[in-house]
Amino acid sequence: MEILSNPISVAAVLLLISIVVRQILTRKPRKKKYHPIAGTVFHQLLNFHRLQDYMTDLARKHKTYRLLGPFRNEVYTSDPPNVEYILRTNFDNFGKGSHNYRILSVLLGDGIFTVDGEKWRQQRKISSYEFSTKVLRDYSSVIFQKTAVKLANIVSEAAISNRVIDIQDLFMKSTLDSILHISFGIDLDSLHGSNEEVNKFCSAFEASSTMTLWRYVDVSWPIKKTLNIGSEAVLKENMKIVDEYIYKLIHTALEQREKLGDNALVDEFMRRENIVSRFLQAETTDPKYLRDIILNFVIAGKDTTAVTLAWFICMLCKHLAVQERVAREIMEVTNVEDVTDFAEFAARLTEEALEKMQFLTAAINETLRLYPPVPVDAKICFSDDTLPDGFSVRKGDMVAYQPFAMGRMKFIWGDDAEEFRPERWFDGDGNFQPQSPFKFTAFQAGPRICLGKEFAYRQIKIVSALLLSCFKFKMSDEKKIVEYQPMINLLIKEGLQVCAISRRPMP
Repeated sequence: MEILSNPISVAAVLLLISIVVRQILTRKPRKKKYHPIAGTVFHQLLNFHRLQDYMTDLARKHKTYRLLGPFRNEVYTSDPPNVEYILRTNFDNFGKGSHNYRILSVLLGDGIFTVDGEKWRQQRKISSYEFSTKVLRDYSSVIFQKTAVKLANIVSEAAISNRVIDIQDLFMKSTLDSILHISFGIDLDSLHGSNEEVNKFCSAFEASSTMTLWRYVDVSWPIKKTLNIGSEAVLKENMKIVDEYIYKLIHTALEQREKLGDNALVDEFMRRENIVSRFLQAETTDPKYLRDIILNFVIAGKDTTAVTLAWFICMLCKHLAVQERVAREIMEVTNVEDVTDFAEFAARLTEEALEKMQFLTAAINETLRLYPPVPVDAKICFSDDTLPDGFSVRKGDMVAYQPFAMGRMKFIWGDDAEEFRPERWFDGDGNFQPQSPFKFTAFQAGPRICLGKEFAYRQIKIVSALLLSCFKFKMSDEKKIVEYQPMINLLIKEGLQVCAISRRPMP
């Protein structure tokens, strides 16, 4: 029993057996050529604490490489033509598949990030309404502004009292408030930290995300799940907390719908402004399916945005000249010299104003390039195929592209690829220059391109513009090395401790 609790021992034994068996079964000469072997999933396990850096080291040696596993090869690519082939050209041959589903479904169930086929198409179609321009303008942006004002008030209190804040934690709470307000129409106000139930949910959700990613490198997880030991026992306990909270919200939403009855005017209002109501209109009333859909929205609308905001502030603390240039641009565009009222200033952050903040956009993109919220995205190859680089992949292979590693590749971004330089997003005439989504992969591309891309940009810009116009930020400990937490999203390990300094007299 003790050896089963040690994932490294179990992984090593299973890997050795599987490689020997595979070699015996595949001794026939093969005409096809396959990507170079860079290691095994056992090496991923050993390097889990620095997983993305380890994968980047391999990507520097090979644009595309294989890791041997007990049940399948894992192919990782940082080559834009290969990425385009996987995400668009031959999209139908690369999906989530049963392997990803088995790993992720404990957390995300049958949500949009784990399914293929009709379920994926239905959820994407319904979700697309929520991310329409009209919703962004008429509803979501108002929520983002209100939440940003609450956040600014908290930061202001910390600045006045000269108190250190974990700004990643504040971003996590503010984005949770926003996505649940948009999803359920409820004002959670977790920013003030008085709701113990919400705090437990957030902690359990973060732990569940970490344990779910662990399944990708721990091949013994099915055994531990059956025996309810180790990481799987931890995952099970945390998922109980997550599920209880989400089911409670769904139950409340269903009760509200029953009370609305046939009131056409009110019902139309709810349909327009509530994600849950949209799926209810599509006759999706199964609580388990609603739970899956909502958790996918939460991880998309909460974690990814909060993580990006945290890394953005981190980059600005390390590059003070960029921070000042961003702040100057915000003040010039809004034509405001002194912010005397947070809410009044937030109202100035219209679509037109945000569109003019080109250097802010460039700095955000540069953050996403180096610290994408989803560092690796894995697909399964459904039938034997050959990628544009001329190498083949087998049916059942896991094929993943690597946004984190791609942002650091010199052959993609030049010799200064690892430098934070927002200016790279402008052409020779000083105009903002977008990059190919198969090169800048933070939001995926092709049919599965992130529906919430503009949704996320809008929230990030509103929060950033309000905070940076009012405060200067610096690290509380300039010597501390900022590291990521290995999990589905690229969370900053142990949070981001910063000091906020008021730029001018605060309201």
